[in-house]
Amino acid sequence: MMKYFSTRTTVRSYTSKSIDPDLLNSMLEAAAHAPTTGGMQLYSVIVTEDDEMKQRLMPCHFNQPMVASAPVVLTFCADFNRFVKWCELRDAKPGFDNLQSLMSAVLDVTIFAQQFNTIAEMQGLGCCYIGTTTYNPQEIAQVLHLPPLVMPVITLTVGYPDPQNPPTPTERLPLQAIVHHETYKDYTHQDIENHYIPKEELEVNKGFVEENHKQTLAQVFTDVRYPKAVNEEFSKRLVDFIVQSGYKLPE
Repeated sequence: MMKYFSTRTTVRSYTSKSIDPDLLNSMLEAAAHAPTTGGMQLYSVIVTEDDEMKQRLMPCHFNQPMVASAPVVLTFCADFNRFVKWCELRDAKPGFDNLQSLMSAVLDVTIFAQQFNTIAEMQGLGCCYIGTTTYNPQEIAQVLHLPPLVMPVITLTVGYPDPQNPPTPTERLPLQAIVHHETYKDYTHQDIENHYIPKEELEVNKGFVEENHKQTLAQVFTDVRYPKAVNEEFSKRLVDFIVQSGYKLPE
């Protein structure tokens, strides 16, 4: 069990083998036993297997090839729509159109998605988190016909790993970099050096620096992958979508 967690990798290349519907349903059912806020289960998941639908989703994810090549694409959504409808049907007045409620739903769906990811990998499947779901939530909502109070949060591609394209090993910071005992101990310059130099010295990361014509790996993140202007633009789009979905943000 510990070996699974310490050696797991993200799988971006899949065989053409389909996933048995019964297996998929059983994995989703098991994942639904994950912890959830107040037992409310504030999430839904859209299962996409149709090739045409995958093609419609691809532009929403900047045409990442895994969206088209994976047998199954799962869009995990924070969902208060269902719960609110139940409350109204039972003569209960819901008050869930606010940021705190949205955060509860986001936490619920994140835990649900990760539990599914773990279950799927333990069944011999490979998964990849697509990190662009909250970049284009409006477009995803249109493709998937999402109603108000439903927000796409996580997209997971799932399939059987292609042995011809094995995934690269996962790199992580040392435990000392992320664990604080009793209180948060801020990092000195020497701490940062100790924690990040091993990451910077990996050949794959040296390659990223060279191919992007940068001087440091940090510059790859700040100037190429996640530049400030792009973060701010997509932050605005995300806030606009949250409001359009019926959530009221504090003034």
